Amino acid sequence: MPAFLLKRLLNAAGVMLAVAFLAFVSFRFVGDPVELMLNEQASQQQRDELRTRLGLDRNVALQFATFVKNAAQGDFGISYRNQQDVFGLIAERFPATFELVLVATFLSLAIGIPLGVYTAIRRESLLAKALQFGSVLGVSLPSFALGIMLILVFSVTLQWLPAFGRGQVVKLGWWSTGFLTPSGRAALILPGITLSVFQITLVMRLVRAEMLETMRTDFIRFARARGLPARSVHFGHALRNCLMPVITVTGLQIGNLIAFALVTETVFQWPGMGMLFVQAVTFVDIPVMAAYLIIVSFIFVSLNTLVDLTYAYVDPRLREDALSGAANAR
Repeated sequence: MPAFLLKRLLNAAGVMLAVAFLAFVSFRFVGDPVELMLNEQASQQQRDELRTRLGLDRNVALQFATFVKNAAQGDFGISYRNQQDVFGLIAERFPATFELVLVATFLSLAIGIPLGVYTAIRRESLLAKALQFGSVLGVSLPSFALGIMLILVFSVTLQWLPAFGRGQVVKLGWWSTGFLTPSGRAALILPGITLSVFQITLVMRLVRAEMLETMRTDFIRFARARGLPARSVHFGHALRNCLMPVITVTGLQIGNLIAFALVTETVFQWPGMGMLFVQAVTFVDIPVMAAYLIIVSFIFVSLNTLVDLTYAYVDPRLREDALSGAANAR
């Protein structure tokens, strides 16, 4: 297990170094940071002083090493647009994105699992076929189109829910939450649904496939032969054996939700990390763009590494396969 853990951690470190290099390239070569930070009236002396302060007068290798060291400490520099610490800006926006992702994840599990079970048990029924067809639409429909339609129906026409913004929030230390106010909870509904539709269809189709496979196994036949009620067979035996891949996929999808929530946040003007990234692209705010890339990649890599280690702990065969593969490669 220690060798497997070391191998996975080294892989994760290698991926993060590659991401840091991409972020450094965008930070260093997409325009001159000095020209972006100073106005046109700045003197040459001011430009030279800023270049020295940013370390841009040193060679590229040393600049990259400094960039990696600072990023590991959470220092991503100063935002060109806001003139504030980049990490502080992202930390300020993170609670909004996290709460949106939390709502989307809850909806995907609360709706996707029951629908998956139903379409597996009643797969020949008209409703199950309609849900299957709807899942294709859910996978294919762009999130921005769905968000606009929801705004048109529930905000413009019916005027039930707010069309944009986060509503009133409550500060709990550095964390801000909308769960504790009526307007904050109302503002979460439409963007939460928009972000969760793809995940709902994914969980539904995954549960359905796993249920159909599990229902053909011998232990399910034996449970039925013992005369157990259908509800006990379906939920107590079959569904319980389907939850591991569902939990795994859901955990990995959290990274996807954080990364790709920027479309939903843009449609609903949600003040999260995704909206901050879109604004950074608009104003060519390179430090914010680089920090967003590194932080989201770190979330991806951490979740994938955690899943790998969990699987290796549960199934020792994975450790043996990985170590034997490494030995054969040598």
